Amino acid sequence: MEIISADSRQVYRGMDIGTAKVSRAEQARIPHHGLDLVEPDEPFSVADYVRHTGGALAGIAERGAVALLVGGTGLYLRAVGRGLALDALPSDAELRARLEADLAAEGPAPLVARLVELAPRLAATVDLRNPRRVVRALEIALLAGDRPRPSPRGYPGPALWLGLDVEHDAHRDWILDRAREQFAAGLLEEAATLRERFDPALPAFSAIGYREAWAVLDGQLTLEAAIELDARRNVAFARRQRTWFRAEPGIDWLPAADRPGAQALARVRRFLDEAGVSSGVS
Repeated sequence: MEIISADSRQVYRGMDIGTAKVSRAEQARIPHHGLDLVEPDEPFSVADYVRHTGGALAGIAERGAVALLVGGTGLYLRAVGRGLALDALPSDAELRARLEADLAAEGPAPLVARLVELAPRLAATVDLRNPRRVVRALEIALLAGDRPRPSPRGYPGPALWLGLDVEHDAHRDWILDRAREQFAAGLLEEAATLRERFDPALPAFSAIGYREAWAVLDGQLTLEAAIELDARRNVAFARRQRTWFRAEPGIDWLPAADRPGAQALARVRRFLDEAGVSSGVS
């Protein structure tokens, strides 16, 4: 069994505590992919992720192992598991930079209005509350118009979708505990080191925790206030994730409070047996 991270911020080197990467010891015990692929100031798109993951999946298949694609970036999971018409999505770095500048200067509302007017069909498929998604969609619309995209192609092998259904109050407690643990583990030091090397306005640092840590370092927030803000932002983010994944078809939801590991393992074994795959999963 090998694990592929589906977290859009864990691809960045040096962002370990703030993105809750698994430890080096855990990576040594179980092979992991999708981690530490680029520096925070290097561009990395969903197309880059699909290319990396495609290579990882091919290698895992050659080794006769089972891949676990794990993480909360729904677009990454959808692109690999169901497919996106990535070859049909053009890009232009200069245009993207202009749109990012417009976003910083004017906020998302004018870009959303422009996208809806220019490409209503494309806009209907985009999370208009996510400024990065709006910028990317507007870039595509300006380069390719609002014409239908070719049918997507995802991973051609058998895939089982499993989700953990977490009770809201317990989830909030877990999120607050994780925020405390990250700050205790050295998030302030990690954030300080990253700010010395990179522009803090980089999109990579939209990951929750870094701006809160910088606010503590700059005397703008107390440590406790930063932890509480970190947790509140993560609770709101988790709510958006829940909405996204509830709209995804075919997910087998397991109650997180009822030994989900054993249930997940039983479902994986049954799925592999039905697919005629010999895996040695234990």
